[in-house]
Order: sequence, then structure tokens, then C-alpha cells
Amino acid sequence: MLEKGVTSSVDQGHLIPRSFREDLRTAVRGEGVYLYDEEGNAFMDGCCGALLSNIGHGVREIADAMYGQLCTMEFAHPSRWNTHASVEAAGEVVSLTQEGLDYVWFVSGGSEAVESAMKMVRQYFVERDGKGSGKTELIARWNSYHGGTLGTMALAGNVAKRRIFAPILREMPKIQTHYCYRCPFNLTYPSCDVACARALEGEILRIGPESVAAFFAEPVSGATVSALTPPGEYWPIVREICTKYDVLLVADEVMTGMGRTGKPFCTQHWNVTPDIVCAAKALSGGYAPVGAMIVRREIAEIVRDGSGAFCHGHTYNGNPVTAAAVTATIRYMKKHDVFENALAMGKRFEERIPALNDIPIVGDVRGMGMMRGVEIVADKETKSPFPAGAKAAALVTDECMKRGLVVYPSTGQIGGVAGDQFLFAPPLTVSKEEMDTMTDRLEEALEAASKRLRGQGK
Repeated sequence: MLEKGVTSSVDQGHLIPRSFREDLRTAVRGEGVYLYDEEGNAFMDGCCGALLSNIGHGVREIADAMYGQLCTMEFAHPSRWNTHASVEAAGEVVSLTQEGLDYVWFVSGGSEAVESAMKMVRQYFVERDGKGSGKTELIARWNSYHGGTLGTMALAGNVAKRRIFAPILREMPKIQTHYCYRCPFNLTYPSCDVACARALEGEILRIGPESVAAFFAEPVSGATVSALTPPGEYWPIVREICTKYDVLLVADEVMTGMGRTGKPFCTQHWNVTPDIVCAAKALSGGYAPVGAMIVRREIAEIVRDGSGAFCHGHTYNGNPVTAAAVTATIRYMKKHDVFENALAMGKRFEERIPALNDIPIVGDVRGMGMMRGVEIVADKETKSPFPAGAKAAALVTDECMKRGLVVYPSTGQIGGVAGDQFLFAPPLTVSKEEMDTMTDRLEEALEAASKRLRGQGK
């Protein structure tokens, strides 16, 4: 167990940190599934930062590919130049997608990828139907997250992150998500007939199909409701509804993509092909800031054969150094059977779920593959959360850190104001031994946190 109370000694000077009130450790080195602080303590990265370090830390092949591109050509503005690096990277991305998702637009992160999709949806209908197209409404879900820009925040339904900025958002319609543990319809699966999916049709009809352009959703939710996984029928039903009403289906795979759930893209589990996929994070293994909008052939070609240009752009579109990282990451994953390992290690974790469920504060363990969420409750029977003042998620995180394990906590999944949870998502390259060690530490931390929260220990 690590020494209690060891914190960062870094003078942050002029830097604006994520929080001025948190005294965080300072990471100085990464290797494999480990991160090291400046005191030399090793921490197992049980959440890949924010689910992006899928191939682990310090992979030389990725660094060498980026260095080679840096030495050859570090930048060429995409409004004036094509680059072989970005074309090559797009080809590697498409090699992993469902048939028909053939065009890639590279950006610098997930928020930009979703913003790009929002713009592409609108431009597609204008190019197809004319400037008078009334298809302007974008439907999303409550308890969702699609990015940190004003556009993506307005689209999404993360109440806590939206609250302060609500007066300057252009509100967009939302439906309830597939929160089976706390069903918003007070129904039980499977007798519910997957009402959460069918709610989309009701919302489209309420607004008017002639006005609805797209539905945006995470295949498995990210940190807002950690690893919330839909019933197997959910995505096929949603795909059918979108097709019926000429509504584009946009899958936000910023967290779920690149093997996180055991397949290159999560929607492949249900044999569903979205019209647009948004990817980011692990697309470059965390070695370079990256995002991508992956578009169905017919959509891109409507723009190609119409105005001829996507009315959007960023300085770092298709940046060659980032593109080199994407290409190297995907080739590394193929070469080392990383997707297959993710599926196998996910099944290995599932063997430990019964033991985790026996811990008094564990209300729900959910997820797919190597993307798992744990919801913490004060009472298993009533599912009531701990009061906010207990800071249950932070306390669990603290117990994990004492044991050299990093997890990804969040709060507010119940009505945007209550509830504690965290994501557990190790690198997809993790070995059996490393996976077992991480899960052991997770179980020990939850047991210790349970005693503290229930007044049985400190």
C-alpha cells in the first residue's frame, strides 16, 4: 500500500489546472500498464486516463512513427495541401469499420468530431434537399456526454456539466437513456419491450419527421453513467426507426471505439451500421490528440457531387504527425491481436463480478469487454445513493490510489444531482496476471471504502 498523503510538489505557476482545489500527484513516466509519480510510486492505469491509452504507455513503435513524420514534415495546412500520412491513416481507420463507412474527417479530439458530425448532418440534408430543408433538429439523450464545446454540450444531457452554461446553449430535444438499473419508465426488461429505444419514434413524431435530422447516442455510455449498456435489441430498434423516418444515426464511439468493448467499434456487436461514427481518444493510443468523423459513402458523395466541399475546417485537420500515430496504433493493434485480447480479458473480469456484487456498497456492475462501470449505493434494496457530502466516488478513488490503482470516478447520474460511480477500463494489452492484480486491488479498495462509508473504519 502506498504512503498516505503523498501529493504533488510541482509549482503549477501560470498553468490553469483542471481544479485549483485538488492537490494531485505528478505523473513523470509511463510504461506498459503503469504510470509513475515523482516519488517513484507505480500505479496501474485502470482507466487508461479517460479510456484512451488502449495499448499502454511507452510503446516505441508509435513514438518512432511520429518522430519519423516529424523529421520528414511536421505540418502542411489542409486547405492548401494533401498529405500521404492522412490518406494512409484514413485507410487504416476504414479497415476497421462496418461496410459502407468509407470516408474519414480527422480533427483534434472527440468534441470536434461530434461538432463535425452535427455540421455534416445539416449540410447533407441541405445538399440533398436544397437550402429550404427543414431537417434541423438533432435528438440526443439525457445522461449523455458528447463533448465540451457549446454545441456538443447543448446536444448532450449531462446536467452537471451543462448547468452553468445553460443560458447560452441552443437547447436540443432529448429522450431518456437505457438505464435499466434505474429505469426512467419504471419498467422491467424484457417485459418493457425496450421502451427506451421506442421512445425515439415518439419524439420524432412529436417534433415531426420532416424536421428531425439525426439521433446522436453513445453505444455504451461513458462517464456520465459509467458503462451503461443497452439491451441487445436497443440499437437494432433505433437503426430501424432512424431508417423509417429518414433520420441519420450518429454513434458517438469516442470512448467505446478502437476495441474497448471487444470489437473495433461497439455497434459491430449488434450488426448495426450507423450513418456517421465519431471516434477519438484511443484512435492514436493516446500518443497524439485526435478525433475522427467516419461517414457513410452516400453522405460524403452527396457533398462531393454537390457543393464539392464540407463547409467546416480546423488548422489541424489531418495533421500528418497525428495521422502517423493513428496508422501506427492501428497496425500495432492488428499485429498484436489487441482486439482479441480485449475480448478475452473482458470475459476474465466477468468471472469476478459476483464477488464485487457481494460488497455492501456495490449496487450495479455493468459494461462490455474492457469498459466496466460500478455504481455505488448506500442501500442495495432501495438503490438509494449516499448523500453528496459523503463523497463516495472520491473515497473509493482514494482507496484505489492507496493500492496503486487508478480509476475514473464521476457523480450526478441520478437526476443530474445525486449518485456515485466509476469506470474501470485497463489497457487492452493487459496480461492475465496484470488483469487479476488490478481486479484484486479494485475489490480490496471497494471493501475498504465500504467499511469507511458505513462507519466501520477509516
